[in-house]
Amino acid sequence: MSLSIAVVRERLPGESRVALVPETAKKFAALGASLRMEQSAGIESHFLDSDYADVSLVGGIAEAYAGSQLILRVTPPSAEEIAALPEGAVLIGLLKPFEDKARLAALNARRITAFSLELLPRISRAQSMDALSSQASCAGYQCGLIAAARCTKFFPMLTTAAGTIRPARVLVIGAGVAGLQAIATCKRLGAMVDAYDVRSAAREQIESLGAKFVDTGVAADGSGGYARELTAEEKAAQAEKLTKAVAMADVVITTAAIPGKKAPVIITTEMIGRMKYGAIIVDMAAESGGNCALTQPGEHVIANDVNIHGPLNLPSRMPTHASELYAKNLYNFLSPWIKDGEMNIDWSDDVVAGTLLCKDGVTVHSVVKQVMGEA
Repeated sequence: MSLSIAVVRERLPGESRVALVPETAKKFAALGASLRMEQSAGIESHFLDSDYADVSLVGGIAEAYAGSQLILRVTPPSAEEIAALPEGAVLIGLLKPFEDKARLAALNARRITAFSLELLPRISRAQSMDALSSQASCAGYQCGLIAAARCTKFFPMLTTAAGTIRPARVLVIGAGVAGLQAIATCKRLGAMVDAYDVRSAAREQIESLGAKFVDTGVAADGSGGYARELTAEEKAAQAEKLTKAVAMADVVITTAAIPGKKAPVIITTEMIGRMKYGAIIVDMAAESGGNCALTQPGEHVIANDVNIHGPLNLPSRMPTHASELYAKNLYNFLSPWIKDGEMNIDWSDDVVAGTLLCKDGVTVHSVVKQVMGEA
């Protein structure tokens, strides 16, 4: 019997992505897998049922999951969806492993083998599977667009019959994948862009995009390509230098996040008090608490005449391309282990071992176990 892959419609409010697109469905079918998908699962990503020529369409979750060996998802399944998963099935998605201990327990109760793409090792071989990076590109792009749409100034310099208009000044804080995409988007739109990151390697990347690096004298390179948390002294030094850059900006975009932890507060209330009248903050880190002290996740607030935006689930604002990128990440992760319609996973592989969250009824990822307080 060939490998049975199932996909259902994402039910999290505001989620418009889908884990399987017609292109990757065709590729999975070519590997000998059979695919089942809930009707209209791709409709919010603008993929019609008729686009999925290689997929059997079914009426709901129970029918899609029945007998399936591999479940593809974008977001973590709800308790009701976990109860519908076939016992012992393989689940892969962005499972938010540090968020919900009860969800881990429910997955283990059904002996689900779960792979969480947030845990993917930061190695060269895994780049094509890196869903955090692909979705961060979408989020950074959206931050640039939100900033341009909300700004009270033109982003580019304009020469008109009435005179010359100076370009808007944008400050991007955090130069990971999302921050670099925000920088590139704002530069394409013509803004003057300054950018800052605590990782020393980011300077070259920032300047390669035509932005000016804000040097605070603080470097906090961490493991795996991420930044480590700053000490109290480093935070004070960082804040002193950043305050001036923030005060000069018409727009501040913040993208600094630490996986599995609350986002660091970088823009303080005092900094906001020194910003220009009518300036804008777009806080991409709103979902994990926000880089701005006054950010309200999912809300637009005004403080000291500064507009603070805390948008959520930014990739879902452009679900067609976000889904295409994400589905390719899934295919690139899974395809090496599928041959002639059968899945044979090499559990010793670094990518597999690093991403494995649950197996045989227990949580196996050491960092997740530590954070979630499991023995």
